[in-house]
Amino acid sequence: MSALTPLLTSRWGQERAWTLDAYRRTGGYQALAKALKMDPADVLNTVKDSGLRGRGGAGFPTGVKWSFLPPPDGGPRYLVVNADESEPGTCKDIPLMMADPHSLIEGAIITSYAIGCHHAFIYLRGEVVHVYRRLLNAVSQARAAGLLGKSVGGSDFDLELTVHAGAGAYICGEETALLDSLEGRRGQPRLKPPFPAVAGLYARPTVVNNVESIASVPWIVGRGADWWKSMGTEKSTGVAIYSLSGHVQRPGQYEAQLGVTMRQLLDLAGGVRAGHQLKFWMPGGSSTPMFTPEQLDVPLDYDSVAAAGSMLGTRALQCFDETVCVVRAVSRWMEFYAHESCGKCTPCREGTFWLRSVLRRIEAGQGRPEDLQILQDIPGSIMGRAFCPLGDGAPSSLVSSLKFFRDEYVQHIELGRCPFDPAASYLFEAVTA
Repeated sequence: MSALTPLLTSRWGQERAWTLDAYRRTGGYQALAKALKMDPADVLNTVKDSGLRGRGGAGFPTGVKWSFLPPPDGGPRYLVVNADESEPGTCKDIPLMMADPHSLIEGAIITSYAIGCHHAFIYLRGEVVHVYRRLLNAVSQARAAGLLGKSVGGSDFDLELTVHAGAGAYICGEETALLDSLEGRRGQPRLKPPFPAVAGLYARPTVVNNVESIASVPWIVGRGADWWKSMGTEKSTGVAIYSLSGHVQRPGQYEAQLGVTMRQLLDLAGGVRAGHQLKFWMPGGSSTPMFTPEQLDVPLDYDSVAAAGSMLGTRALQCFDETVCVVRAVSRWMEFYAHESCGKCTPCREGTFWLRSVLRRIEAGQGRPEDLQILQDIPGSIMGRAFCPLGDGAPSSLVSSLKFFRDEYVQHIELGRCPFDPAASYLFEAVTA
């Protein structure tokens, strides 16, 4: 298996790669021309047969998700691209949209054609204004070229594409909260069922897919399902973008076939920073259980990572060396999740608040022996009981850190300070006043 397989990132280094001319010079919109000559059902089946799994975190088969839409009833149906990239450590969708926005647009057009959608939406984080402007410009270019609007590419298919900027809430990465926000309401998750495929945007059948998932569609339609399946593993096909950050020599985005190992990616990134050793790493962002160096050879595909006790998630590979205090790292993530909880359900709202409070107390040198039991008990009242996946993900790093690094929590409590930084208690002096 080739370690690096540049497809989604193959245009990133080209001059003015974000323009329509540059995209077309490298075969852009040829897959769309091919798709428009196919029956929509055949396009859907091609993606389904490819085994493409959602790149937003859950890893659900993309084509299967499309097929959940009910039969046409004469009313509208929608495609919503989830570009609200907000998982700590994740940085793949934003650079993709910045460097190669037309790959996303072409994928959105093909997807819309396959599912019978005539109005698609890209929901983007409002903070990334530069990406928002670039997407708007790319959509304008595509419309001027006859690729959007009436008679897409000279066919009898019509499509409007709207780029919508959200207000910057982590919860809006959850598909139903995103839909509420897109409709102009406060972003909070909806009760399921009904699922978006049945009653999504404006209570109509809706497909919600991640940026990378949709940007993969032109490659699959253009070159075929069998070609896509020739890469990756049997159950996790194709390529994906891995975000490496933290204590590595060359952090950044690395595109590789699914099934590559962290050890291989670390080698490509120059290894851990000079003079230090890897202590722990997150395979899918801060909402997934952490791994240690013992898991460096676990294939980074959905099933292998799950079997090893974590989740591939958004493939946000955060690396931490031996200088990092696990308690402090986990407490920072818990600060984030407690702040970003929408407050709709009690397990998440109250659970993240109390986990944050206990971790603050331990970091401030006020920890008690019974706090360890509290930290073990509270996640059981959140995970599997919250309204949406935020509740399942928020305590994941804590639970796994207690499994691998319980001694560090004990040291904090027994010493009354952080063993890595004796002066660390000043950070939380306000909470103990």
